[in-house]
Amino acid sequence: MKQRHHSNPPPIPATCDVLVIGAGAGGLSTAITARKAGLDVVVVEKADVFGGTTAYSGGVLWIPGNRHGMQQDAHEKPDTRDAARTYLRGELGAFYDEEAIDAFLEHGPRMLDFFERETDVQFVPTLYPDYHPHVPGGVDVGRSVVAAPFDASRLGADLARLRPPLQSITFIGMMFNSSNADLKHFFNATRSLASAWYVAKRLASHLKELAIHGRGVQVTSGNALAARLAKSALDLHIPILTGTAARDLIVDAGRVTGAVVERAGVRERIAARRAVVLAGGGFSHDAVRTAQSYAHLQRGGTHASPVPDDNTGDGARLAERVGARVTARYPQPAAWMPVSRVPRGKGRFAVFPHLLDRYKPGIIGVTRRGARFTNESNSYHDVGAAMIEACRDDADTAMWLICDHATIRKYGLGYAKPAPVPLGPMLRNGYLAKGRTLAELARRAGIDAQGLEATVRRYNEHAARGEDPAFGRGSTSFNRYLGDPAQRPNPCVAPIGDGPYYALKIVMGDLGTFDGLRTSVEGAVLADDGQAIAGLYAVGNDRASIMGGNYPGAGITLGPIMTFG
Repeated sequence: MKQRHHSNPPPIPATCDVLVIGAGAGGLSTAITARKAGLDVVVVEKADVFGGTTAYSGGVLWIPGNRHGMQQDAHEKPDTRDAARTYLRGELGAFYDEEAIDAFLEHGPRMLDFFERETDVQFVPTLYPDYHPHVPGGVDVGRSVVAAPFDASRLGADLARLRPPLQSITFIGMMFNSSNADLKHFFNATRSLASAWYVAKRLASHLKELAIHGRGVQVTSGNALAARLAKSALDLHIPILTGTAARDLIVDAGRVTGAVVERAGVRERIAARRAVVLAGGGFSHDAVRTAQSYAHLQRGGTHASPVPDDNTGDGARLAERVGARVTARYPQPAAWMPVSRVPRGKGRFAVFPHLLDRYKPGIIGVTRRGARFTNESNSYHDVGAAMIEACRDDADTAMWLICDHATIRKYGLGYAKPAPVPLGPMLRNGYLAKGRTLAELARRAGIDAQGLEATVRRYNEHAARGEDPAFGRGSTSFNRYLGDPAQRPNPCVAPIGDGPYYALKIVMGDLGTFDGLRTSVEGAVLADDGQAIAGLYAVGNDRASIMGGNYPGAGITLGPIMTFG
């Protein structure tokens, strides 16, 4: 992605009350809150764009007991704080921190109300179930909210500094609503006049935006959340200094009192009277730290994270120089996301996160041995953890999504779009493998042919009745939420029919790190001896997740991030 430089960057202030390092949801929510409390705040961001990982994300926050969720109808299992505690105790196990969880459950709904009352940040309810709604305390709807769509042209000249959405999940730069309703129209465009008209209007509007602004401005999901947070911060006259990297912390008499920052090759000092807050986005692209903590990389496997390249663990390194330490505590150190690598020519690849296709009927996932290993319609994190376990004896952690011709033309597969978009380019560049028979497909994809044929035969035997006794696909409200409701009796299960057949290789990626700096509940960074490092705080993925390496529902990263921010 070509970076955008601010045409006339403001001067770097010499002093402030609070210096925030990072301009994603964690950093910006912290900055806005501090400014509303009357403090003088400066935000520095090493990228030339603001928004961080948030701008690439779905923009969903998991907040039990939120006002939007409590107002929704048709609760099969009404939400209560006790139910949320029960759910989290079961999900987090030994990593359940009662003090931190109680703080999150109490302040999460207040955080939403604060931002909606005091800023341009607005939310709308979703129909997302918890990721494990069938266990004690889980609910089928109400805990997840999403940022409301936003007209990013309201940023004015600063629109050029808003990180664009992840290119691989847009269509000519156009974003899709997190509601899932938007995508249904695009899937049905060739079968429904109403959907065709909807798509035509969306395309016409988007092309107009491209002509006027050079990018889409009707933004949704995480791009809307990033834009809303930035607009709120800028309206409060909080400088967001992009292209400005924090290089070192300043320590005076045992207290962190500021930072050395660098812009355009020039280093300057910013003194912080009250606090320095680390919000650098975690270490997904820190090659050394990920090699030490990601089990599949220790085996020599492939990893391709769709988060911004700037997330290189700067916050952790800065804190470790003044006595803190990041330790690999969690069995799952990151939020796993199965991804595919889309060839871009000249040896370059884009990363495509598999958020939707795995849930669709007629698509299964197999290992190199041709065997299924999990419920493909579970959450991305659960499928990723199962994938790492299933490949523990292999050099590479990978699976292949398999489907027939009718299925790929109906739903697409990864970056390959449904009809009428042609599949030829995706076959020629090697993104997809194709075979007239399953054996031919297996040979071309590098899968065991006998194993694949036996797996499809066993799967089809039950799939014809909408059943999956092997892995229970479609058995939870979350599985079914992203399936195809037109497929009866199970929106996630259909047989694999006649050839030709297609395969797409999936490798491991992540949406951000769970391991991070140890902090107090309030966010003070702790030294090895458990004492707070005076003047230093951490938010976002620089701070160890209160979820303990688990993924209970949609938005369990951004919900706590903004609550503690």
